[in-house]
Amino acid sequence: MRLSRTAFALSSIALIAAAPPPSPDAKLRAIVAPVSQAQLRHTIETLVGFGTRHTLSSQTDPKRGIGAALNWSEAEFNRYSAACGNCLTVQRTSDTFSGDRLPAPTKITDVFAIQRGAERPNDVVIIQAHIDSRVTDPMDAVHDAPGANDDGSGTAAVLEAARILSKHKFPGTIVYATLMGEEQGLYGGKVLANYAKQQGWNVVAVLNNDIIGNSCSSDGVCDSTHARVLSEGPRSQGEEDLAKSVHSLGGENDSPSRNISRYLDSLADRLKIGLDVRQIWRTDRFSRGGDHIPFLQLGFPAARISVAVENYNWQHQDLRTEKGIRYGDTIDHVDFAYLAKMTKLNIAALAGIASAPPPPEPKVEGAVATDTTVTWSGMPSASLYLVYKRRTDEANWGKPDVIMTTSCDDRKGCHHVGGSWGTVLPHIRVDDWVFGVSSVSKDGFESPVASAVPGGAFHPYIAPEKK
Repeated sequence: MRLSRTAFALSSIALIAAAPPPSPDAKLRAIVAPVSQAQLRHTIETLVGFGTRHTLSSQTDPKRGIGAALNWSEAEFNRYSAACGNCLTVQRTSDTFSGDRLPAPTKITDVFAIQRGAERPNDVVIIQAHIDSRVTDPMDAVHDAPGANDDGSGTAAVLEAARILSKHKFPGTIVYATLMGEEQGLYGGKVLANYAKQQGWNVVAVLNNDIIGNSCSSDGVCDSTHARVLSEGPRSQGEEDLAKSVHSLGGENDSPSRNISRYLDSLADRLKIGLDVRQIWRTDRFSRGGDHIPFLQLGFPAARISVAVENYNWQHQDLRTEKGIRYGDTIDHVDFAYLAKMTKLNIAALAGIASAPPPPEPKVEGAVATDTTVTWSGMPSASLYLVYKRRTDEANWGKPDVIMTTSCDDRKGCHHVGGSWGTVLPHIRVDDWVFGVSSVSKDGFESPVASAVPGGAFHPYIAPEKK
């Protein structure tokens, strides 16, 4: 039987209408596709053009120094906001500090843009990078300090994230931040972390990008296929109160920040952007630090994203050539194809976390029992929950063991326990496993997994006697 053209057209429309919507990962791949190497290069060229961005350089000179760089980043945020109908609120927050590398009281200013969530404006994910730079002497605010990779690359990723994601809407809030004062003592991180606390933000994740644009090291080793994500194991905030419980019940490898690291690892594997995450189970590099640490100290989940191999000839160095070796953090050392992949990972994570409900706060029971009970408080915007378990010596979560919709009942293997959601895992001995739960939105975006361990919740820890 032959179909008429009209009938064929109608049947085709019906087939198109019946096609399933894109998967969350397909949506994320589409969102990150416009990342532009040319735009990343333009940002770093502009930052290098300010000569030095040292924290102690001029805050008022319109062409040279930290003030000019901050003004330019603010103008870029405003430009992207104008393009999206003023969808970004562009702000500054400042505080004054003195310290070993700040010999006189110095005003530290962060410039940031807030893209408020349409459904959950108080649930916040932050991407940040420090805009200041330095040479060999950390007090030298005079000589040129290009800071192309440290941290022009991270700043470029922040601005590119704002350019791309401002064209979309999300249930949760995204904050894009350029921070001042990292090289003098992580002061920009302190300013923004304090601001987040003052605002009462529920900070789900902080992605601190610091040195993300070079792929070859000073010893000749090159790696353009990996990103390092550094995260704390036990949470530092509340550590003394939690120590006894962690010693007894576990949690040495399951802070919220460690689960952000796992989230990024899984995301990179699924999106296939040519980048694999190498999880570094340290708060930061050996004996070093970054602007995510002040957030950790206040109890906000945060991780550092950095290159696979650092080049120490190009980092914190005066511009010079010695014995045929060029020193200095110049733009010709930036691998823009690699930086684009690092930027895509960030943007995908921001979009995914802002699209998902916050992680729940799971608890586990089962001592001296053959079954394990996992319970958690419900998230208002979650359509289902995924319950995970992994052996105590396993690094990452595998596939979920239980998929529980918010409309399920006891007949479907879930129940309410004391006003919370819960499930019983029969014949699973609690001693041998770590358990976790994630929240999933109605359109399939999954939060990071929260571990059912002391201090595993994604909100700041509150000691029981202080609740």
